[in-house]
Amino acid sequence: MGKRQEAKIDKATILVVDDNELNRDVLHALIMALGHVPLLAENGLYALTQMEKQPPDLVLLDILMPEMDGYKVLNHMKNDSFLRNIPVIIISAVNEMESVVQCIEMGADDYMVKPFDPTLLGARIGACLEKKRLRDQKDNYFKQIEDYNLKLEERVHEQVQQITVAQQATIFALAKLAASRNLETGEHLQRMCEYSRVLSEKLRLLPKYASVIDEDFIRNIYAASPLHDIGKVAIPDRILLKIDKLTEEEYNIMKTHTIIGGKTLREVDQQHPGNDFVHVGIEIAETHHERWDGNGYPYGLAGEDIPLAGRILALGDVYDAQTSERVYKEAFSHDRSREIILSGSGKNFDSDIVEAFVSAEDEFIAISKRYVDIEKETTFLSKR
Repeated sequence: MGKRQEAKIDKATILVVDDNELNRDVLHALIMALGHVPLLAENGLYALTQMEKQPPDLVLLDILMPEMDGYKVLNHMKNDSFLRNIPVIIISAVNEMESVVQCIEMGADDYMVKPFDPTLLGARIGACLEKKRLRDQKDNYFKQIEDYNLKLEERVHEQVQQITVAQQATIFALAKLAASRNLETGEHLQRMCEYSRVLSEKLRLLPKYASVIDEDFIRNIYAASPLHDIGKVAIPDRILLKIDKLTEEEYNIMKTHTIIGGKTLREVDQQHPGNDFVHVGIEIAETHHERWDGNGYPYGLAGEDIPLAGRILALGDVYDAQTSERVYKEAFSHDRSREIILSGSGKNFDSDIVEAFVSAEDEFIAISKRYVDIEKETTFLSKR
């Protein structure tokens, strides 16, 4: 197989461009004697047409020709991405240093003056073809590396996507387990995913957020929103499941679920750094109880010091808590919940996110109806 490839490379196609028929015949015979394939063109225009149809391995180019001289042909070739790498040997009766320098500067590989020595020209042809062979070999090698890297990158991306999906499914299951301790269902987590997505998509329409909220942001907040209360897994049942009002001490313990959730996810980030999904999860877990006016917890952040993902989750979480039935309260209507959220604009919530909520009311209602806490309703009915 190697010998066949070598033989194919050794037998080159050489285009002779000369308006003199005798010169073409002499060069034709020399090329045949060297074991290569000659192509002939009597002027520059025809030569370029030939090259476009069948790119040669080498061009032997005359300078003084009618219609298009050798300078113009050379200039055209070196400015054409399809032809620029074809080596060119100038063979001309113009024996002037200025012409030689001009052609070399334009990209010619060699320059010979007529009448030429056939043996010397044969050596120059061989040197040019060998140079081209090595360059083609290098280009092919780099192309193979580029293709390999592209395929490798695609495979890595594909595997990362598979791993990410598996990780997110596992984390969602853990978040659902944590939520179940608080008598919440998977429907609550799914609603939080949808509310976060809808609010993000509405905010994205505002110029202020156009460069902040992209497809990755929406995808990450959707996937990470179930992590908002994952820290509750460490809260004692006597507090987490208490129906009566919490004491101040109990409430302070309950509030630590934000810090516990953030710490848990930070440990994940230390072991597997650079995952945007985990970073958004940390922001959500730690800051979804912060308030725009600075009166929230755990850090008392205010305004835009609160990460955007946390501000979005804050509104979605409050809406879901108000419109969902709990053992200690009845569900509020959408209109009543809307009033509470509007009254908290600029206090509890970022006013931009409140406006996004107002523009997405129909979608919020549809989501709340689509993901109903059937399990919870059945539990309540059995207790009554």
